[in-house]
Amino acid sequence: MKRGLLFFIVFHSFYFSQARLLQSPLMKSIIKFFKNNLFVTILATIYFILVELLIYFERGHEHLGNHIDTQWEGLWYTTVTIAAVGYGDYVPYTTGGKVIGYIFVLASIFLYGFFISKLTNYIRITNENRKMGYNGTKFKNHTVIIGWDHYAKLVADQLVSVGQKIAIVTDKKDDIELIGEHYSKYNKTVFIIFSELDNFELIKKTNIEASKVVFVNVEGDSEKLVYILNMKKEYPNLKYIVNMDNADLKETFKTAGVTYPLSKHDLASKLMASYIFEPDVATLGEELMTVADNDFDHDIKQYKVIETNKYVGQLYNDAFFDIKKNYNSILLGISKKKKDGEYQLFKNPADDIKIEKGDYILVITNGLQEGKLFNAFGVEEGIR
Repeated sequence: MKRGLLFFIVFHSFYFSQARLLQSPLMKSIIKFFKNNLFVTILATIYFILVELLIYFERGHEHLGNHIDTQWEGLWYTTVTIAAVGYGDYVPYTTGGKVIGYIFVLASIFLYGFFISKLTNYIRITNENRKMGYNGTKFKNHTVIIGWDHYAKLVADQLVSVGQKIAIVTDKKDDIELIGEHYSKYNKTVFIIFSELDNFELIKKTNIEASKVVFVNVEGDSEKLVYILNMKKEYPNLKYIVNMDNADLKETFKTAGVTYPLSKHDLASKLMASYIFEPDVATLGEELMTVADNDFDHDIKQYKVIETNKYVGQLYNDAFFDIKKNYNSILLGISKKKKDGEYQLFKNPADDIKIEKGDYILVITNGLQEGKLFNAFGVEEGIR
C-alpha cells in the first residue's frame, strides 16, 4: 500500500512537472517555432539521427586518437565539421563513421553556400529598397512632389537651389536613377521614392504628414481633382498646391480642399500681355519670381517673424525705413494669421500696422544682403 502510494506521488509529481514545463512560455515558443518551420524541423531531426548513427558506429572502437563515444563528443565533432573549423581532436575511424563524416563535410559546403546566397540576396534587397526609397525619410517641413515630369523638375530645381527639402514620388522606375543623378549633390535634401501614385500607404514613407505642402502633379484637371479628394480622406490637414490647365476651375479646386490652385496658362498669359504692354514691369516681375542666380540679382523672400527678430513690436513704417537703410532691401508686405488659422497677406500695408511674432514679412533683397537679413531675422527664408 505504501509502495503504491509512493509510486503515485512520484508519478503525479513527474507528470505535472512535465506538464508545467510544456506549458511554459519558453517551451510554447520552441514548439510553435518548429511547427511553423517544417524545413528546420526536418533538418534538425536528420542531424540528430546522423549524430546517433555516428556514435553507434564509433562507440567501443579503441584507437590511438580520441574516438567518438558519447553524445557530447558526437555533437562536438559534427559542429566543428559543419563550421569548417576541424580541430581534429575527434575523428571517426570506422567506415560507417567516415561516411557520416563525409555527409557533414558536404553539408558544411552547402550550408556556407546557402548562407552566402542569403546574405548576398539580403544586401541586394537592402540596396534596392534604399534606392527605391522604401526605407523612408524623416524630413520635416518639406515639400512632397507627387508625379514627376519636366514641369516638376523645374519646380524642384527652384526649391533645392534655396536649400528646401523635397520628397519626390514617381511611378516610373526609370526616373529613380535619373532623378538621383540630377540631384546627386543634394542627397541630404532630396528624397525619392518609387510608388504607384494612389498607394497612399507607401507614400506615407515620404513623411508626408510632417510636410508643409504637397504639390499634386498628376495628368489632367479631372485626375487632379479626384486625386485631391481621395488624398484628403487620408491626409485631411495638409496643404495642397496644384497646377491647373483650366483657370476657370480655381474655385472648384479650392472647394475640394486645395490651398493654392494655380494655372500656368493664366500666369503665362498675364506675363505675355505685360511684356507686350509694359516690358520692364514684366522683366522685373519675372526676375523677382525666380531664385537669384548671383549676389546682384534680386528676388522676393518670405521670412517668418520669430521672437528674436529685431522688428517684433515695431510699426511697419519704422521697419520699412530701417530695412532700407541698413540692408538696402524693401519691405513689401506682411502676412498675418487669422482666427481660422489661415494667413492674410497685406500688400503695402498701413504705416501703423504692427509686426508681431508669427507674422511673415516679404522683402525684396539680393544675395549680398541675404546673410545680413538672416542675422537680423534669425531664421532662413520660407514657410516654417
